Amino acid sequence: MNRLAGSRQAIVDDQPGITRDRTYQEAEWVGRRFRLVDTGGLVFEDDSTFLPEIREQVALALGEACAVVMVVDGQQGLTTADQTIASWLRNHSLPVLLAVNKCESPQMGAALAADFWSLGLGEPQPVSSIHGVGTGDLLDQLHDLLPEQQQDQEAEPIQLAIIGRPNVGKSSLLNAVCGEPRSIVSPVSGTTRDAVDTQIQRQGQCWRLVDTAGIRRRGRVAYGPEFFGVNRSFKAIARSDVCLLVIDALDGVTEQDQRLAGRIAEEGRACVVVVNKWDAVAKDTHTMAAMKKRLYGKLYFVDWAPMTFISARTGQRVERIFSLAKAAVEQHRRRVGTSVVNELLREALAWRSPPTSRGGRQGRLYYGAQVATRPPCFSLFVNDPKRFTDNYRRYIERQIREGLGFEGSPLRLFWRGRSERQSRRGLAAVVSSSQQDEEEKSPL
Repeated sequence: MNRLAGSRQAIVDDQPGITRDRTYQEAEWVGRRFRLVDTGGLVFEDDSTFLPEIREQVALALGEACAVVMVVDGQQGLTTADQTIASWLRNHSLPVLLAVNKCESPQMGAALAADFWSLGLGEPQPVSSIHGVGTGDLLDQLHDLLPEQQQDQEAEPIQLAIIGRPNVGKSSLLNAVCGEPRSIVSPVSGTTRDAVDTQIQRQGQCWRLVDTAGIRRRGRVAYGPEFFGVNRSFKAIARSDVCLLVIDALDGVTEQDQRLAGRIAEEGRACVVVVNKWDAVAKDTHTMAAMKKRLYGKLYFVDWAPMTFISARTGQRVERIFSLAKAAVEQHRRRVGTSVVNELLREALAWRSPPTSRGGRQGRLYYGAQVATRPPCFSLFVNDPKRFTDNYRRYIERQIREGLGFEGSPLRLFWRGRSERQSRRGLAAVVSSSQQDEEEKSPL
């Protein structure tokens, strides 16, 4: 998978059963783009943990595929399991390419592949996924099986990452949204390992949902598949437009939930807090309001994020997530004019003046402007940033949120001193020295 897609997204390890869900990667060969689907290893004669679910995932992948690449082990040789899988594939109408892996030697590759002619799937292609031997020939064969490329270009999808601790219902939520068993659901902690991408349409918008591995505390994560899965979860946060932070309604906010909320805010991603398993909570008319207040009290890193209470098991309020996520993304990409920002700052200064030091020196806020989006960033030009306490900085951020919105998106405020203001050239006009003196006399 990684060799054909030219990436390192799929987790690779020597132990069997690493891949469980079907994972997607975009690939390109000779100017043609296509999507690869990696599936778990097929075992038919065993129904132990996850094997029946893996077979179901493989069947779903075949249902949407236009061709199949069956991978066998050239070093191990032909096995009964290979014959069983080949017989099963012959019952499908899809064309099958046979890739004999671990054939690093071009001279020995043909000899190792010769045993697999008996599978009746056409010419075996010796390849080495590690060294890349023979993969170009395999892609040439695959290229000929691809359907005609569609000319219509889809709009860029919104990247939505589903983040949370193990067993809070992330995979159940993905399945509820997709209306199919897109990801394997199990009470066993760590069921999801790879980041599982799914593209769907909702409310006239294309979405790319990313189900991630449950993130435990760093000290509990051993180096291996779980370590790589958690690493991909963090990468999913960084590449997303909006994150769904899934909380267990029965457990409430844990220390690890707080860490994840801090990570989302640190990465500057839009966020929606999703409280799952709401159907299992005993409720009255005041339960939701009381729990929302209690949860926000602990999720102070993302107290600007909207919160919704759902049940992935029953589908309760699941579709509402998209309207909240879309609104959060719009705020995350929103830009406000400089005149509007300064009007709001004038009102904020009128209600509460900047602090004054013991020596009688007062902070002065001259003007502000939004300088970036994703997340929205504001530069505030002052006489000395050290004269503005943390409380006053939080007050200004609160005034910006109350006056301009930005619900669901973090904000970045940069406090620029007088020397920085004079040296920066990114503004629309340069203030003369006389204008600057007048400006200092009359802030904003």
